[in-house]
Amino acid sequence: MTAIPETEALPATATSARRVALIVAIAFFMQLLDSTIISTSLPQMGASFGVPAVVMSIGITVYMLTMAVFVPLSGWLADRFGARNIFLVAIALFTLASLACGFSENLPQFVAARAVQGLGSALMTPVGRILVLRNASKSELLNATALITWPALFAPVVGPVLGGFITTYLSWHWNFFINVPLGLIGLALVARFIPGDREADPKPLDWPGFFLTSLGLACLLYGLERIAHPEDGPRPTVLLIAAGIVIGWLAVRHLRRATHPLLDLSSFKVLTFAISTLAAGTIFRMAINATPFLLPLLFQVGFGLSPVDAGLMILAYFLGNLGMKTITTPTLRRFGFRPVMVVNGIIASASIMACGAISPQTPQALVVVLMLIAGLSRSMQFTALNTLAFADIDAAQRSSAATLSSMLQQVAMLFGVAVAAAILNLSQIARDRPALDLVDFRIAFLAIGVIGLVAALRFLVLPPAAGAEVSGHAPAK
Repeated sequence: MTAIPETEALPATATSARRVALIVAIAFFMQLLDSTIISTSLPQMGASFGVPAVVMSIGITVYMLTMAVFVPLSGWLADRFGARNIFLVAIALFTLASLACGFSENLPQFVAARAVQGLGSALMTPVGRILVLRNASKSELLNATALITWPALFAPVVGPVLGGFITTYLSWHWNFFINVPLGLIGLALVARFIPGDREADPKPLDWPGFFLTSLGLACLLYGLERIAHPEDGPRPTVLLIAAGIVIGWLAVRHLRRATHPLLDLSSFKVLTFAISTLAAGTIFRMAINATPFLLPLLFQVGFGLSPVDAGLMILAYFLGNLGMKTITTPTLRRFGFRPVMVVNGIIASASIMACGAISPQTPQALVVVLMLIAGLSRSMQFTALNTLAFADIDAAQRSSAATLSSMLQQVAMLFGVAVAAAILNLSQIARDRPALDLVDFRIAFLAIGVIGLVAALRFLVLPPAAGAEVSGHAPAK
C-alpha cells in the first residue's frame, strides 16, 4: 500500500489514520518510557551487578550510540522491506531486549541487551512516523500528529516517578518487564490493523552515506551527552563534538553528490520543513527539552523536596500537556500555524523564565498554575512543530524527511540537557560555591527561556498560509 491520495476525505480514511497513529503512539510510549525510567534505578542495578552506580551509565551510553548508528538506515529499510514489516521487527527487538535486560545477571549481559534495545528504538521512531504519514491524508495529519506527540510529553514526566516507585516497592527488573505486555499488544495491533507497504523500486544502499552519517551523529550525540557529565574534563567532549561536526559536514557533502543518497536532503528546500525541523524548530525543541531536566533538580536541590513530592509537582506539568490536546486542533484551524507558533512560543518561553522566579516561599497554588501553563504551551508547540514539518513534504521525500526529523530531534533533546547542565555548572563555578543554589537555577531558566524566545520570533519568516492545507485555516486575503 502506498500513501493515501490527498484528494480522498472518506470517514473510513480518517478512522484508519487515527487508528494507525494511536498504535504507533503506544509503541512510542513504550520506547520513551524506557528511556526515562532507567535513570532512577541505576544505583540498585549497580549493587545487583556488583559495580559502582556511576559505571551503570554505560547502559544509557550504549543505548544512545546504537540508536545514533542505525537511525540513518531506518528510512532505507522501510522503503526496501516495507515500513510495517520494519516496525514489527523494531517492536519485537525492543520487547525481547527489554526481557533480556530484566534477566541480566551481570554488566556485560545488560550492555549487550541495551545495544539491541537501541537498535529497536532506532528503527521504531522514524519508521512509525513514516507509517503515520503514509496512512493519513493532509486533512487528518494534524489529528494524527497530535496522537503520536503525547508519548514525548507524557513519558519524560511520569517515567522517573514510575521508575522510582517500581524500584522502591518491586525491583529494578520490573522497569524492563513492563515493556513486555506493551510490546506484545503493539505487535498484535500492528499485525492486525496496519496495512503493508513497500516501495516499488527501492534504491541501492548508500554505504558511504550510512557510514559518514552514523559516525558523525554518534560522535555529536555522545559529545553532547558528556557535557552533562564532565568527570573526565572538557577535552574528550570538545574533540567528540568537533569530530561529529566535521564528519557531519563530509556526510552532507556526500549526500548532495551521491546518485542514490541514503538521505534525500531536498526536504530542507521545503520552507516549512526547514524552519520547523532544522532552524527555529531545533532551537525551540532544545529549550523545551531542557525544562524536564531542570525542573526535578530545581524542586529537589533548590527547594529541598523529596523525589516523590517533586514528582507530584511535576505532575501538574504533565496535566497541562494533556489538557492542551483537546484545543490544539481547533486553535490551529482558527488562527493558522504562524500566529500560534509565534504567540504560543512566546508564552512557553515566558513560562520557562518564570520557573526561575519561584522559590520555596512561593505559594504552592501559584507553582501549580505555572506548571500547568508551561505544560499547556509546551504541548501546543510540540504538536504544531511536528505537524508543520510534514505539511508540504511529498510522498517521495517522506522516508528521508522522517529519518532526518528523528535525527535532529535526538540532537535537540541532548543539546537541551547539555546546555542546561553547562549553564548550571558555569554559574556555580562563577560564584565559587561547592553546590548548586537557587540563583544557579534562576540563571539557567532565564537563559533557556531567552533561547526559546529567539526561536519563537524566528517563526515570523513563515508565510501566513503556511500549512493551511493541513490545519484547515483560511488566511485572510
